[in-house]
Amino acid sequence: MKTIFIFLFSGAVLLSSCGGGKYAATEKIYKQKAKEFAELYRESPVTEQLEKVIVKEKEWIAAVNFGVRKPNYVILHHTAQNSTEQTVRTFHSQKVGVSSHYVIGRDGKVLQMVNDLYRGHHAGISRWGNDTDLNSSSIGIELDNNGTTDPWPDTQIDALISLLHYLKETYKIPQANFIGHMDVSPGRKIDPSRFPWKKLADQGFGFWYDDNLETPPEDFDPKLALRIIGYNITNLDAAIKAFKIHYIQEETTTAVLNVEELKILYAIFKKYL
Repeated sequence: MKTIFIFLFSGAVLLSSCGGGKYAATEKIYKQKAKEFAELYRESPVTEQLEKVIVKEKEWIAAVNFGVRKPNYVILHHTAQNSTEQTVRTFHSQKVGVSSHYVIGRDGKVLQMVNDLYRGHHAGISRWGNDTDLNSSSIGIELDNNGTTDPWPDTQIDALISLLHYLKETYKIPQANFIGHMDVSPGRKIDPSRFPWKKLADQGFGFWYDDNLETPPEDFDPKLALRIIGYNITNLDAAIKAFKIHYIQEETTTAVLNVEELKILYAIFKKYL
């Protein structure tokens, strides 16, 4: 059944994005770039790379055990724009230079804009744990939402969950590695804000805390807990605010954790151990 879903999902995305039309010019650019990448992958021996190695003796000998690089994270964003069409125009601007692999509209329509195996330009300056190049290790998903007053329609979230099931199964992405832009760029980004993370966690995408919260031990160190979860704690205030945007969603402009919020941090921290 899952195989059938993946086939139908991929087919639906393919059919909705092919055919040229008003996107013929940008499709041409995409195909040209893909062709150039394909030529690099296909080259054997890899003469251009080997030529740059300055040693007296060198030789190409092909191995037989290799594969394509695969994504290990999914990073969610809100577009902070007014429509999917506006976001598409943004991702077609080579001057702006940003993109994500998928865009999901308020109506649940899923647009794929970058091959999963390509490096999208969605995370920017970011860090999660020891990973300082999230663009190279992640899938970016933009959700059409203005970031301030827009609700999160069930249709949109249900489409997201369907997409996440496909990505998790295909690339064996760990539950902990479904995160937000605010998590990897604390102090710089706040998206996706007001987001229903618990609904995703209930489906196995990211973590949430249980209803019955435990009081942390006296030696509990919030700074260390944030670091173990994955936050960049160089700016501790920014890391606390990012955590609150994700898990508390109240008083997110203050870098203070009250007693109940410390319990939440402790609960999430234990899930990462």
